[in-house]
Amino acid sequence: MKKRALFNKIKKEELKAGDHIYTWRLGYLYAHHGIYVDAGKVIHFTSTAGREIGTGTDADRFIFSSSSSLRSKSQCPTCGDRPRNNGVISSCLECFLSGGKLRCFKYGVSIGVFLAQVRGTCTTAPSDQPEDVLHRAELLLSNGFGDYHLFKNNCEDFAIYCKTGYVILGKPVGCSGQVGGVVASVAALSCVCAYSVMCPSLAPIGLGTYCISRYLSDIGVRKEAEKIAVEKIVSGDDLIPL
Repeated sequence: MKKRALFNKIKKEELKAGDHIYTWRLGYLYAHHGIYVDAGKVIHFTSTAGREIGTGTDADRFIFSSSSSLRSKSQCPTCGDRPRNNGVISSCLECFLSGGKLRCFKYGVSIGVFLAQVRGTCTTAPSDQPEDVLHRAELLLSNGFGDYHLFKNNCEDFAIYCKTGYVILGKPVGCSGQVGGVVASVAALSCVCAYSVMCPSLAPIGLGTYCISRYLSDIGVRKEAEKIAVEKIVSGDDLIPL
């Protein structure tokens, strides 16, 4: 049970409406996130179905051609012929998972738990009530969540917004813990390189830099996070790039 909790595993029968769920893709390279609605349905945000880390460049050809799990499959009998395969979409849980394991994102965790967990799997920020989460998700399903952007506006940003109402505006990095983890890794590597001549043992410095940087990127502590009503976002008054 402890191991299951550490890795955020959850059984399908344990899911509740409004849960933020995710599944790892490409051998734990990244996770795809969404909001569980009910009756086996998930609302999630994607650049193109099965291509949730699309860069919009020629690099996508290599990224996706190398993964057999993302190649085209027969039409899902549950989802059928969806009217669109990008932006905010609704699909069945099996299509969302695409063969991956089901996991549940944690909210309101302690600093210790946050740092012990893998990037992009939890936050210190508290979650709003399930009815508020579902209201945001359903309204964004009908109206969209702006343009998909790997660093500023991705599937994790969408799910975190639905759960908390928080967005990051006008910054190069959004709410995503996955992106925050990458930024923290770069900061740690830069620190190690800068002090490599002066300090023979760099592991504590690198680890400390990583932990601090990752914690400061969490939506629960970022001062620039703004709580914005979903009605204001879909009206176009705020600032999610449409």
